Amino acid sequence: MSSFKAYGKVDEAEQAKLEAARKTWKRITIISLSSVILVAIVVAAVVGTRNSSGSNKGSDAQPLSTSVKAVCDVTLYPDSCFASLSPLSKSTNIQPSDVFKLAIQVAMNEVSNAALKLSQPGFLNGFNYNMTTIAMENCQELLSLALDDLNSTLYAGSDSFIQVIDDLITWLSSAGTCQQTCIDGFENANQTSIKTTIADHLKNSTELTSNSLAITTWLSNILGSVKLRRLMSYPENQEEPEWLHPIDRKLLQSPDLRYQANIVVGKDASCKYKKITDALKQVPKKSDKRFVIYVKKGVYYENVLVDKNMWNVVMAGDGSTATIVSGNLNFVDGIPTFATATFAVYGKGFVARDMGFRNNAGAIKQQAVALMSKSDQSIFYRCHIDAFQDTLYAHSNRQFYRECNIYGTVDFIFGNSAVVLQKCNIFAKVPIPGQQNTITAQGKLDPNQNTGISIQGCTISPFGNLSSVQTYLGRPWKNYSTTVFVQNNLGSLINPNGWLPWVGTSAPSTIFYSEYQNYGPGSSTKNRVKWKGVKTINLQVASKFTVNKFIQGNKWISASGAPYQPGL
Repeated sequence: MSSFKAYGKVDEAEQAKLEAARKTWKRITIISLSSVILVAIVVAAVVGTRNSSGSNKGSDAQPLSTSVKAVCDVTLYPDSCFASLSPLSKSTNIQPSDVFKLAIQVAMNEVSNAALKLSQPGFLNGFNYNMTTIAMENCQELLSLALDDLNSTLYAGSDSFIQVIDDLITWLSSAGTCQQTCIDGFENANQTSIKTTIADHLKNSTELTSNSLAITTWLSNILGSVKLRRLMSYPENQEEPEWLHPIDRKLLQSPDLRYQANIVVGKDASCKYKKITDALKQVPKKSDKRFVIYVKKGVYYENVLVDKNMWNVVMAGDGSTATIVSGNLNFVDGIPTFATATFAVYGKGFVARDMGFRNNAGAIKQQAVALMSKSDQSIFYRCHIDAFQDTLYAHSNRQFYRECNIYGTVDFIFGNSAVVLQKCNIFAKVPIPGQQNTITAQGKLDPNQNTGISIQGCTISPFGNLSSVQTYLGRPWKNYSTTVFVQNNLGSLINPNGWLPWVGTSAPSTIFYSEYQNYGPGSSTKNRVKWKGVKTINLQVASKFTVNKFIQGNKWISASGAPYQPGL
């Protein structure tokens, strides 16, 4: 597809948007340059230590390729890393910034190559199945989203690495998640070999994306170890995005956004727009200015997409059970899970208030998503999210849910975002006979990703008679699944074992599951499963999963007008 050819270059529109921010980062750039020198010294020290421990023979000067190998040793795929960074081994002056840029660029090239291969005419010949065709369409879309993530990382990290490190790791985590979601879309296709074929075509791109994440995380850890963040002029307690205009700040903090709307959607004769999808067509592309859509009470039967170019959209309803977006796409009818969402959000900075999202397919239709968000720094405040299996797909990037009501059965809060749910009501419903309820299914697939599900200060309750149903806190979707329940009221519906394996009788040793200061009849950890990955944590560790530390919410949530608790 020709649309993928330009992804090797920095997006010009994105560059224009970020140019203004550059001016406020001049001092940081100076510090960044200093840190590059420091990191170069650390690299040399690492290499020197390894060399001295191996042999004392020969000159003290080591081949520059050894430095590249030392960097690649921190990755999960050192061979592909070294091969991709081999041009640097011929350089006479390797800087960490060069390693970072090249790692991102080679990942972008491989994602582009994979997308082009998958778009070749006849690629799906022999795989004539409706779900496979839709999964391929999703895959192309997901690879485009992965390229956007990599593109944002390359530009933002090139000039201001230190103060945007959380952004870089978030976007790289998202890029890896998008590629895995592409592969997972073929999980249940009739012809099982198609998933293997897709995975083979994405092998290089997934490995190089993982490598770029590992290198970025490694550099971040080095910088953090010398506490350079304390020197940054970007304040740690900043509570609003730097780019947000004062008018937008006032608008978002208005007690009633309905009267600040740019567009009104409603079913009555006074409204020009009867559908949310039609209203979204009026949203300016990649705008830093908030665009408010007021959706009047009523049930809107449509599948809505806030696409990747729709930035900073605010959608306000008349109440979570008054303004409802309703759909019924589902897996049983031949739709891959990713494509079943009634309401899907890609564009960054999305805010929803007093809205309802539901998928009416029913439990018998299996996976049927009500709300899916890939939007970085997205907020859902006082929303109603209702389905059965796979209700809330917190796909990737940083997300925050406050005072929402969430209903479901199997894996009904899932995905691979960095997400905090705070003061929400979480209801387990009656599933298909013989099924077990699992509240979460977190999908962290790489140890360097900054993702996980943090449920804080929520109430977990039954919705209906669950006396014959076993309900668990969650099960590990991927090998590094990370989920914590902190200071929640756990009802008696929670099975004493707490957690359920994905398959078999145990879970990967690499998961991270924990409970901290929960209360209520289902909170006792005495009989919890004894897996290696189920951890007992203290205040210090639990604090890492709070709004400020886990999703850097102090820098973007308060500007939305949504309340939040920054820590414990």
